[in-house]
Amino acid sequence: MNNLKEKFDAIFKAYDIRGVYPDQIDEKVVFQIALGFVDFLKPKKVALGRDVRFSSPSLFNSVKNALISRGIEVWDIGEITTDQLYFAVAYYNLDGGMTITASHNPKEYNGIKFVRERSMPISADNGLLEIKDLALQAKEGEGGGTVREVTIINDYLDYVVQVVKIDGIKPFKFVANPNFGVASENIKKFIEKYNLPCQIIPLNFEKNGNFPKGRPDPLIPENRQETSQLIKENQADFGVAWDADADRCFFFDENGDFIHPNFITAVLVEEILKKYPGGTVIHDTRAFWAVKEAVEKNGGVLVLNKAGHAFLKEALKNYNGVFAAETSAHYYFKDFYNCDNGFLPFLYILKILSEKNQSLAILVQEWRGKYAISDEINFKADNPEKIEMILDEIQKEYQQGAVNLIDGISYEFGDWRFNLRPSNTEPLVRLNIEAKSEEILEEKINELTEKIKKLVEGN
Repeated sequence: MNNLKEKFDAIFKAYDIRGVYPDQIDEKVVFQIALGFVDFLKPKKVALGRDVRFSSPSLFNSVKNALISRGIEVWDIGEITTDQLYFAVAYYNLDGGMTITASHNPKEYNGIKFVRERSMPISADNGLLEIKDLALQAKEGEGGGTVREVTIINDYLDYVVQVVKIDGIKPFKFVANPNFGVASENIKKFIEKYNLPCQIIPLNFEKNGNFPKGRPDPLIPENRQETSQLIKENQADFGVAWDADADRCFFFDENGDFIHPNFITAVLVEEILKKYPGGTVIHDTRAFWAVKEAVEKNGGVLVLNKAGHAFLKEALKNYNGVFAAETSAHYYFKDFYNCDNGFLPFLYILKILSEKNQSLAILVQEWRGKYAISDEINFKADNPEKIEMILDEIQKEYQQGAVNLIDGISYEFGDWRFNLRPSNTEPLVRLNIEAKSEEILEEKINELTEKIKKLVEGN
């Protein structure tokens, strides 16, 4: 791709920027985008961070130079988890922030996530498309900006342990898998700084932007096996894994079994609604039956919302919610500037396990017994017309169910339901199914997969 507009059309997504480096996203592209960001937000102080990808340092420097050219005071916060960007902008009262990251995408991708003051999100609904238009016309400034290098990890950890009090944490032995991202630094520093009686069994701890074991996404079933195996081999109490930018957090019980994020959400709901009785919880429509029951059981109110971090943050603010979560293991907290945080769920689970003196398998046993949830099933659909056709045809087949059109299409029946939606970040249609038994789940996975595959292939 040579044309700047063509590249922008490829990489501007619903709530951030993602593309293949250097074909779709390169130093010139991000330079222009940074200028557009300045023209849109008109900030004076901007936090700038990056993930561990090999292309991140050069893209970071290009963005930094664009900001300097416009007279911005750049707070260089270095290699960070994405939630540390949110922390830095809100905690230090900056005017906005950017981090160079493609989250859990494969190594050849990179991108940018943006926030404005108080770490409020910027999405296609509230500014991202304006940044795109401004960036096409933006001009380099005459300089005058400055760079301030800031190490934020101590302030960050002190903040999160105020949210989740860690007094009385019991001795745990756990597997920690940051998937070669920055989370390894946080976890080591956390245990040392607060002198906790915990033993880390490290897995994929070395930062490596080449992601030598493939796409750094624990939601992919084949990526869970080594975490599971290490738990069994070491008789660990549990396991925890993060994606590369560590804004999503995943858990495994003491048997090495992966725990669906909905069941972790149900456990967290109980804890958070103790602090905020009657509070509003926000969740996406992919799978939510366990969460709905947990919210109602604990006296809260559930609001369903479109998936995507910018949309969940906006909803959390608009509904004055106390907690939000997604089926993809993003967790959002009123106590963390209405932003998602991949470290707080880990602290909450440590605290809950310590207080209840139960294993993680026992903690989620109730939810596992009631609800069966599929892994997300993805189908390649390379143009909007095909995606629309797939959704239309599936709607016709299942229109006898109770329908919800908040995000893609959802149909609910007595003992099962499904959600089918276009991805916000990739050329995919995503299917999620939940049911009241494993047998029904398996039957419906086969049924819907076969139908969608035929539509994708044009049969």
